Amino acid sequence: MANWSDQNSGLQGQAQGRLDTGARDVAFDAGLRSYMLKVYNYMASGILLTGVVAMLFARGGIESPAATIIMAGGLLSWVIMLAPLAFILVMSFGINRLSTGALQACFWGFSVVMGLSLSTIFLRYTGTSIAQTFFATSAAFVSLSLWGYTTKKDLSGWGTFLIMGVVGLIVAMVINIFLQSEAMGFVISGIGVLIFAGLTAYDTQKIKSMYAYVAGTDMMGKTVIMGALNLYLDFINMFLFLLNFMGGRE
Repeated sequence: MANWSDQNSGLQGQAQGRLDTGARDVAFDAGLRSYMLKVYNYMASGILLTGVVAMLFARGGIESPAATIIMAGGLLSWVIMLAPLAFILVMSFGINRLSTGALQACFWGFSVVMGLSLSTIFLRYTGTSIAQTFFATSAAFVSLSLWGYTTKKDLSGWGTFLIMGVVGLIVAMVINIFLQSEAMGFVISGIGVLIFAGLTAYDTQKIKSMYAYVAGTDMMGKTVIMGALNLYLDFINMFLFLLNFMGGRE
């Protein structure tokens, strides 16, 4: 009788342990979904803000601020073009010193200045081709990000290769500023689309894996914003490179 009671107690303990583990897994999955949803919401809101600012700044065509300030050149145009990089550096190197609220303000400020710097695309390409490219990029981004989120394949090995690809891409773009080669420009755009497609999947998996380390900590809000920034950059760069192929010139 005593042995039966001991065995029964052991089975009950094992069952309770499985229930506790299952409950923790359910709670973790729910927290992860909420975390990723916040990342995507920030990213989508940032892109929306950028698009609205860009359209308003380009409103008026050749008489718009985009034409008279940015395309005309000058000191102010360089300030607008370099401002997004300044925000990225501040957010990246100041993540431990900045509060979550300050990081949020930087993200919205970054989205605004990106809108100013990208406004000239509305003067160079037709509105129809911009819309078509945007929806094509959105479909590709959703597919790639979903794959990065769900795949069991470890994509961490892609990181070094993709970052090296970005560096090489920047060097090639600088060289082509002097060469002005249309063929080289198309090659750069094709490689750029592939690199940022890979980064979309890689960054999604990386952001997902970060949740286990920051859940319940003060860093969680900050990693949400930085994750949104990374995916925002992946989307915008893929869109711009794809626009070189699909964009109809004005």
